[in-house]
Amino acid sequence: MQLHISPSLRHVTVLPSKGFREFIKVKIGSRRLSYRMVFYSLLVFTFLLRFVFVLTAVDHIEGETKCCLGKKLGPRILGRRHESTVPEVMYQVLEEPVNQSEVQSGPEVPQTLEDFIAEMKDERPDAKTFAIKLKSMVTFLEQRTRTAKIQEYLYRHVASSSIPKQLHCLTLKLANEHSTNAQARLQLPSAEFVPALVDNSYFHYVLASDNVLAASVVASSLVNNSLHPEKVVLHIITDKKTYSPMQAWFSLHPLTPAIIEVKSLHQFDWFTKGKVPVLEAMEKDQKVRSQFRGGSSAIVANNTEKPYIIAAKLQALSPKYNSLMNHIRIHLPELFPSLDKVIFLDDDVVVQTDLSPLWDIDMNGKVNGAVETCRGEDKFVMSKRFKSYLNFSHPLISRNFDPDECAWAYGMNIFDLEAWRRTNITRTYHYWIEENLKSDLSLWQLGTLPPGLIAFHGHVHVIDPFWHMLGLGYQDNTTIADAESAGVIHFNGRAKPWLDIAFPQLRPLWTKYVDFSDRYIKSCHIRAS
Repeated sequence: MQLHISPSLRHVTVLPSKGFREFIKVKIGSRRLSYRMVFYSLLVFTFLLRFVFVLTAVDHIEGETKCCLGKKLGPRILGRRHESTVPEVMYQVLEEPVNQSEVQSGPEVPQTLEDFIAEMKDERPDAKTFAIKLKSMVTFLEQRTRTAKIQEYLYRHVASSSIPKQLHCLTLKLANEHSTNAQARLQLPSAEFVPALVDNSYFHYVLASDNVLAASVVASSLVNNSLHPEKVVLHIITDKKTYSPMQAWFSLHPLTPAIIEVKSLHQFDWFTKGKVPVLEAMEKDQKVRSQFRGGSSAIVANNTEKPYIIAAKLQALSPKYNSLMNHIRIHLPELFPSLDKVIFLDDDVVVQTDLSPLWDIDMNGKVNGAVETCRGEDKFVMSKRFKSYLNFSHPLISRNFDPDECAWAYGMNIFDLEAWRRTNITRTYHYWIEENLKSDLSLWQLGTLPPGLIAFHGHVHVIDPFWHMLGLGYQDNTTIADAESAGVIHFNGRAKPWLDIAFPQLRPLWTKYVDFSDRYIKSCHIRAS
C-alpha cells in the first residue's frame, strides 16, 4: 500500500499495492459483496490517515509557532494526556486538614473574590502562599455561610413552632365569648341535622385541628367552592382546650346550608374507653425525643453536621410532629363507625374547586386515595420516594421496602373506611411506631407520613395531581397561575400562611377566605399582610 502526499499538504492519496490487490482476490474469491465491504473499509482507513496526518502537521507547526490548537485537540482525540501545569504544592496545601485556630486567629482574610484578586496582584506570591491564602478565604467564608444558614433554620424553627400572639388573642376572645354568650354555645349541628352525620348519602369531610383561624379557612373554602353545599358535612375534630373557641367560632359564623360538626376528642366514646395506642405512642415518642435530641440548643451547637441535617433535626422538634391532631387520622374507622367513605383535609390546605367528583372515583378496593409525589414538573416538591422518608441503612427497613417506590402525600386523602376495616392498617401503623421508638428513632426521624407510607403500603389508589398541589409552605417556586389552577393547595412546610414567615406572593391564596372586617379578627389585629 502506498501513501502519496501532495506538496501543498492538501491531498492525501492511498493506493493499494499489487500484492494487496492479489491478497484481496485470494481471500475474497467469488464473494462479490465482500468487495463492497473492503471498499468501505478503505474509505474509513483513508479518512483516519488524513486526520492523523493533519494532527501531526499541526503539532509540528505549533512546535515552531508555540500555538495551542494541536496540543489541545490532539490529546483529547488520540488519548494522549499532557501533565497538569498546576504545581503539586498547591494540591498538597489544599488537601491538608483545615486548622480552625489558624483560620480564626490568622491575618485578615479577604471577604470577596475581588479583594483576593487585588491582594494577589499586589503581592505576587508563590504557588504555596497563593494556595494557603485561597484555602483560608474559602474556609472562612464557608464557616460564615454555615453559621448564617443554621441561624436561619433556628429562627424559622422558633417562628413556626410558636403560636402568634394574634392567634392566641383570637382563641382567648372566642373562649370568653363561649362562656358569656349563649349564641356561641349552640349545638353543632342543630338537632334537625344530626341524622345527616351518619348518612352516607352526604359528602363527609374530616378536619382535625387546634387552630381556629386555619380551620375557618378550610371550612369556608370547602363550602364556598362546592356546587352542592347542602350535601356537605364537615366533621371538625379538636382537642379539649380548643373545643370552646372552635365551637364559638362556627356557632357565630355558620356556613349554611352546609352542616358543621365540632367535636372534641374527649367526646368520642371510642377515645374514652380503655387504652388508646396513639396516646401511648405519643407519650413514649416525646420521652425518646427529649433524651435523643437534647433540644434545639444542642442541635445548633453541633459543629460537625451539615446545615441541612441540623435543619431536619430542628424540624423533628416541631410540636406538630407530636400532635394528637396529626396522628388521629389513623383511627378514622373507629371515630366514624357508621361512615363508609370520608375525605380527610389538613388544616393548612385551601380548597379551590368543587370536590364532589372525588366521591365518584372507583378506588378498586384500595383504602387511601392520594396524589403521588415522585412525578411532576416541580422536581423539588415532586421527587419524593420511600428513601426520602425512611432510613434504608437500617436492615429492618431495607429488608421490607423498596427505596425507589413512589411516595404519596397526606393533606387531601380519600379514605374508604369500609375497605379499611377489612385490613390491619391501624395495627401495622402502631407496630412500626413501636419499632421506631425501640431503635431510638433510627427508622425515621419525624412526622406521621413515614409510618403512614408503611401502614398503607399496597392500599393506595393514585389520583390525579390536580386534586392536591403541595409545597406552598417550604418553597416559593410555585407561580400564582399554577397554584390557582389546582383543586386543593397545601401549605405544607414551615411557612404557614398565618405566620409572618409565609411567602408573601402565595399568602393571598389563603387570606382571600379570611374576613378581615370581622370584629374578632379586627380586635386581634389579624391583617392580610
